[in-house]
Amino acid sequence: MTDVPVDPGVVHRTPVVEGLTEGEEEELRAELAKVEEEIVTLRQVLAAKERHCGELKRRLGLSTLGELKQNLSRSWHDVQVSTAYVKTSEKLGEWNEKVTQSDLYKKTQETLSQAGQKTSAALSTMGSAISRKLGDMRNSATFKSFEDRVGTIKSKVVGGRENGSDNLP
Repeated sequence: MTDVPVDPGVVHRTPVVEGLTEGEEEELRAELAKVEEEIVTLRQVLAAKERHCGELKRRLGLSTLGELKQNLSRSWHDVQVSTAYVKTSEKLGEWNEKVTQSDLYKKTQETLSQAGQKTSAALSTMGSAISRKLGDMRNSATFKSFEDRVGTIKSKVVGGRENGSDNLP
């Protein structure tokens, strides 16, 4: 098929819906144009109102973050007072009480408490042993000899600088 220009005078407009007269169709088209024009106007008015609202919020120091926090806070409150949340909280509370009152829980808690105490005592003993060994090492002849040599080197370095010389001996 090829595109052939059509004379607009020859084309006959058929009604969109069967049973409408040309007068009714014209009337509906005019009403449609009017409604579409009103929609455009309302969108412009809404945009202006939103800008004005933003300006008022800015002047009042209200920020988007503040509004978000307020909305989240309100939503969290709504969740907390909801029937589902209240019932779930009650049920979890019942389960918690049953678990904490069970013999198995009490035995486990006691065992873990004892294990913690024993671990703490072992770490304390190990820390004391390490401190004692480090003290013994510091009092050893080898460490004293090493400490004396470091002290001698230090005095030479510091002594050289006190004399006004920045050069190492």
